[in-house]
Amino acid sequence: MDTSSGQSILYPLHRCKTLHLVRHAQGFHNVEGDKNPDAYLSYDLFDASLTPLGWKQVDNLRQHVKASGLSKRIELVIVSPLLRTMQTAVGVFGGEAHTDGVDAPPLMNENVVNSSRHAISSLNSPPFVAVELCREHLGVHPCDKRRGISEYQNMFPAIDFSLIERDEDILWKPDIREKNEEVAARGLKFLEWLWTRKEKEIAVVSHSGFLFHTLSAFGNGCHANVKSEICTHFANCELRSVVIIDRGTIGSDESSTNFPGKIPQGLDLPSDVADEKLSGSGPSK
Repeated sequence: MDTSSGQSILYPLHRCKTLHLVRHAQGFHNVEGDKNPDAYLSYDLFDASLTPLGWKQVDNLRQHVKASGLSKRIELVIVSPLLRTMQTAVGVFGGEAHTDGVDAPPLMNENVVNSSRHAISSLNSPPFVAVELCREHLGVHPCDKRRGISEYQNMFPAIDFSLIERDEDILWKPDIREKNEEVAARGLKFLEWLWTRKEKEIAVVSHSGFLFHTLSAFGNGCHANVKSEICTHFANCELRSVVIIDRGTIGSDESSTNFPGKIPQGLDLPSDVADEKLSGSGPSK
């Protein structure tokens, strides 16, 4: 419940999830679009991959995630099914270099789209699941159009694509750009979907527009400084950690840490309740 100062909120732990939100590292479309915004209309940037600088950003975030201990806490990685987000996700949260003969598929094969990067192991990594709901603005920009899932499966063998129903991209339209409010609505639907997952600490690797418009729906009752923390555009390969709260009992999980007490049974009248009874202010029977 809210405190009288309105600055703190107390909620049961099992009705909370910690999300570690990441925007993908620099892609070739970011570079060309910064030079000329019309470049975003070019099919040369179809499903753009990471630049060499983008991979350096991935390596730096990976070091931070390991040094902070975050890599040991994440139970699940959700990723938008585009090249730049999947490259970022496996590079930051995946295992070490994959070696032949290991009885586990790699998260990413060697030299995907001529990246000159080694294969990345899935050993000692959380599960990775591709989800269409956290894609970037849909339509018009070819950089936001995905490839066939079968092609991605050859590149990223250990990512789970089972939640994506169609091999081809039926969501992206060449002449209709998704509106900002539609992206925000999709983002809220995505957050509701997260409550169907049992995992409590989840990394989400997505895109600037999706993250901005989704988070902008929150923080209206917060201090201006908190609102600005939540509702600003992400830099490439930026990570922000937030807690979401299930106020409407969307999730059905019971607490794994609560304990009912009074085992074995015994008398346990609290002194404050005894005072209320003596003063006559206690509940009537």
